[in-house]
Amino acid sequence: MASSDHDPIRALDVVQAPGARVGLTTPVDRLGRLRGLSLRDHEKYVSLTMEFRCNLKCVHCMIEGTMDRLAPTSDETLDRICRDQAETGRWEGLVLTGSEITLRRDLPDIARKARSAGFAHVRIQTHGMHLGRTDYADRLVDAGVDEYFVSVAGSDAESHDRITQVAGAWDKMMQGMAHLDSYDHVRLITNSVITTQSYALLPGMVDALAHLKRLVQMEFWNFFPMAEDDPKDLAAKHTDILPYLREAIGKCRAQGRYVEVKNFPECLLGDYGDAVVNAQPLLVIDPEFWTEFDRNGFYQCPHQASCGSTECLGLTTAYIGKFGDERDLLAPLPKT
Repeated sequence: MASSDHDPIRALDVVQAPGARVGLTTPVDRLGRLRGLSLRDHEKYVSLTMEFRCNLKCVHCMIEGTMDRLAPTSDETLDRICRDQAETGRWEGLVLTGSEITLRRDLPDIARKARSAGFAHVRIQTHGMHLGRTDYADRLVDAGVDEYFVSVAGSDAESHDRITQVAGAWDKMMQGMAHLDSYDHVRLITNSVITTQSYALLPGMVDALAHLKRLVQMEFWNFFPMAEDDPKDLAAKHTDILPYLREAIGKCRAQGRYVEVKNFPECLLGDYGDAVVNAQPLLVIDPEFWTEFDRNGFYQCPHQASCGSTECLGLTTAYIGKFGDERDLLAPLPKT
């Protein structure tokens, strides 16, 4: 159950970074009332964006236009957060992320510093290719990285490598996750971006990862273009996505896995609406990222004012421009 001890609003004063934003959608004091169908640990983590290089070329990359000019979180900010953690135990976990965090050679050193400061968990967000070098994966585990948030773009080698535009990416990622699966204390989480190229692959993604014992949660993130339009034609119509997304959620839950769905209307999912969790940990990132992110223009559902959902992000400017506001398809949820 969430506690005021993990209040991310108060943590902003500690982080002292201009690009820090709280990512909770449901207020922290209401989290304990929600059903346990996702990890819902966002308020207990702080996320630092510490690398802006990447060696994949994913067609859906949300920062491909800004990657070269965004600055990583400073070592000074990391040190300040670690000092506070050592003094207060404010958080349970630290997330190390970026375009591809495993490109930082000092990643094991950062993990060791975080664990020494009292973080119970260190999570990396990664495309997973470098985890295929099992000696490297072992070094990360030895350094204290016990949670791996891996991006899965397709349901097999052909689709994953086509979407990431790097041959062999699937095989390396799968080899790495299989190796990490041998550690009893490790947790695996996956995230998959839903686009016109991938929505029909969602159930197959669940099937392809069904053998992983340490995979505790799968996340499905509906694409947003970081712009007012969709020049790559990657945003898919909600009604096209819906049957595949529902099937994927059902498969996950049948396997005993948690699910989080991002940026999809809660009302459309019906009895699976509780899978919509748009919360994120407090994120520290270059402020320029938010300038681009805010171009999405979320919360434009025509029923926004009367809807009781605390998680749904409504519609974006690009989606409405492409498909309309779907006012006859969407429906407000009751307020409680």
